[in-house]
Amino acid sequence: MASTQPPVSSHRRPSSATRHANGAGLNHRKSFSTIPPSGADLSQRARPSRSPHPHPHPHPGMISEMDRTSDPKSRGKTASTGTAVSSKHSSLSAGPQRDHALAAARPRKLRSQYPRGDTENHVEYILVASFDIDRGPIMEHQYPVAITGDEHMLAELMLPDQAHVRNQDWTMFFLHKDTSQEEDDAERLAKEERRARRDRKRDRAKGIIHESDDDEEDDGDFDDDDDDEDWDSDASSDSEPEGMEGPPLVYVLNLVNTKQDKTAKRGAVVKAMAICTRHPFLHIYKARFALSRPPTPLLLLALEEYFKSPVPETLAMLFDAVNDMGLSLMPKLSHLERHLLQASDNKDLFVEKFEQMIQARITEETGEDVADQPLDASRSPPKRPSIFRSGTKAHIEGHAAYAVPRDTHEFESKVMYKGIPIPIKVPVAIMPETVGDFSLIKLIQNFSDSHAKSLQTFPVHPHLTTNGPTTHPIIVLINALLTQKRVIFLGHNMPSGEVAEAVLAACALASGGILRGFTRYAFPYTDLTKVDDLLKVPGFIAGVTNPTFEHHPEWWDLLCDLPSGKMKISSKIEAAPITEGLVYFQQQHPAHANLVHHHGSGSGSSASHDLTGDAAFMADMLRSIATRAGERVIRAKWRAWVLKFTRIAAAFEESVYGTSALYIGSDEHETGAGAPVVVGAGAAAGHGYVWVDEATKAKELAGNVTRIEGWRNTRSYYGFIQDVAQLYAIRPLKGLDLAHLHDRLRTQRLSPLQSREIYDAFARHVHSYDEICLLLSVAPESQAGLFYLALGLFHKDRDVRFRTADLLERVAEHEAGRHWWRALSRFEKLAYVRIKKEAEAERAKALQEEGVGFGEVDDRAS
Repeated sequence: MASTQPPVSSHRRPSSATRHANGAGLNHRKSFSTIPPSGADLSQRARPSRSPHPHPHPHPGMISEMDRTSDPKSRGKTASTGTAVSSKHSSLSAGPQRDHALAAARPRKLRSQYPRGDTENHVEYILVASFDIDRGPIMEHQYPVAITGDEHMLAELMLPDQAHVRNQDWTMFFLHKDTSQEEDDAERLAKEERRARRDRKRDRAKGIIHESDDDEEDDGDFDDDDDDEDWDSDASSDSEPEGMEGPPLVYVLNLVNTKQDKTAKRGAVVKAMAICTRHPFLHIYKARFALSRPPTPLLLLALEEYFKSPVPETLAMLFDAVNDMGLSLMPKLSHLERHLLQASDNKDLFVEKFEQMIQARITEETGEDVADQPLDASRSPPKRPSIFRSGTKAHIEGHAAYAVPRDTHEFESKVMYKGIPIPIKVPVAIMPETVGDFSLIKLIQNFSDSHAKSLQTFPVHPHLTTNGPTTHPIIVLINALLTQKRVIFLGHNMPSGEVAEAVLAACALASGGILRGFTRYAFPYTDLTKVDDLLKVPGFIAGVTNPTFEHHPEWWDLLCDLPSGKMKISSKIEAAPITEGLVYFQQQHPAHANLVHHHGSGSGSSASHDLTGDAAFMADMLRSIATRAGERVIRAKWRAWVLKFTRIAAAFEESVYGTSALYIGSDEHETGAGAPVVVGAGAAAGHGYVWVDEATKAKELAGNVTRIEGWRNTRSYYGFIQDVAQLYAIRPLKGLDLAHLHDRLRTQRLSPLQSREIYDAFARHVHSYDEICLLLSVAPESQAGLFYLALGLFHKDRDVRFRTADLLERVAEHEAGRHWWRALSRFEKLAYVRIKKEAEAERAKALQEEGVGFGEVDDRAS
């Protein structure tokens, strides 16, 4: 019987000895700490001026059709492999932006997130600590090398308070790398040198010879850089924006186990084992061996083995097992593809990419096998391995060498530990600030249920209580995170693992996969001994179990008590300053100035009005949870909330300051004397968030003004500005805000002429693979999908109906768009079929008339 384990799993990564030799020496000691480097606010680095200015972009008059879309003739229909050629944008200048444009214009190859032969380990360190009655927490082993010299600090974190009263406890914490200026300079020079070699390689292909080419060719430099093209594409077009994040964090998953032992002092032995990795999906090491009863997590198996044999060889066995995990068949998705996968519940989305990865592997291995064997005409060619869906009968019975995941959100692999295959499911799409396994539903319910039973009132703070004293606790929490307040999650007598999950959920809640600056300043678990270092960090999010924190309001701004589900705003919280943006808004909108004052203070009748829409949003969220909507649905709703907040903030800055650094694009919304003429201006012009009317806009801005002003001086605000600039450089469409156009179709009553211009803009500019991905991202399945676009099939203008049908046809042929097409109603699909038949009939009639015309000419000639 054929093995059900794919051959990739048998491809071992370099041995531990080889890995150590390739990296730093065995005696090398890294410098890591639990506190961000220098403990300073990194948002102070290269901080923009207080009044926002847009990032450099071309004059509006320079935004042409080429900036909005590439030539459909040169692009044609794209295959569903994700290798479509993106638009070439003339709006990008030289330098790094030029590299982004070149990378976007090249076909993007399908690559693995973790290629075979990659020397990067899944797990970098394994730690073991124990509790000694006389000496306290001590570090027993750090494998393969010491991660830091401060062993006592690590041991204390690995053995949380009251760990001895529970049989086992999971916890988590982060380590920061303290980089020196020399290391930063060396990394920068290495990147510049690699980019220069890549450029020289391209020039050689064009026949341009550099003076240094002969020496480099002799040294074999070009041969060593065969992956330069892929590297540049990764660094330019597919990578997540880094912002001001700094070196990657080391995520630590820790398991504490207490064993009763009558021979030991106090009758128990307490040990902890931790896995240190740079992968944010460290929760996979909680994977359970299902054949045992009860199912046993992988890390617990390893800790049990260590109890029996407390030697470094036991750690080496675990280290090699987790690093030999095969992930090379997991495809690398672009930023837009990850967004689509995260927001969709469809288990088949991008399944083609997994199939292509497997087909490429089969072709590679079959070619190698044939090349190694002597030519024998009498022998039939080797049979290609079969591909089935994971979990199917053929796969279970062993007839399939490779298997496509049953759910494309997770890549299925195995860890072979002591000959036991332990199934592992790795998330395919990881969004920023998403670390570990947590539940937003659990966090929301914990504080919502208590608030529903007894209405909690808060002391008024303009940044936090945006709906007055009765603001929903979850809104108070997200306001505190957005305005960079110090937040403590207290879980007295709770396992530290549950407290850590609440911290991670809060980071993801405020981020929405869009904003940054939360996880890097989060402390999923910390204790009283580190409070001095903690207070040096601005805007931290920390999890604690010691009730002493509650009695020191000067240590925090918002305390979230997990057991009671209550929140408390500190009596020592810093008052919100009167900002120039707030003053300007009140001066420019005197009719709504009182709304800002009353709304923030909770006084007056306006306090009961939901100007921000947060009360309605939370009611909808709780209804979704009550109807058992899944975790992915709830996360998608929060992403939409955060995205809306950033778009409203951009509109606020444009309204108050005249411009915003939160949006990059043409100023086609400007009209009047001397305004540049933009191709396609009209109903299809404009950008940003859309309101029904100006009065509604002014009221919602008035409700959000204090929250926005509080956010405008935070890490996440300045990081978002950098992310916007980087994402703009790789965005497939420039000078056209698809979200704005779609929102107009969705929210406003448009005249036939206005809607025609919008539908024509969609049909004219959305062609390539990436452009369709962008279109799908602004019309998610959870928000009616293609419904509003498909309404163009019923437009009174015949040309609009035909162009909308052509657009929907391109979407239906798209790898992801076909799932959106299936979700359309039967009524809209019937309209599409009718319009296509009508178009075919007109085309046939035109050809027939053209043929008759030619016949008449021929008759006359004869």
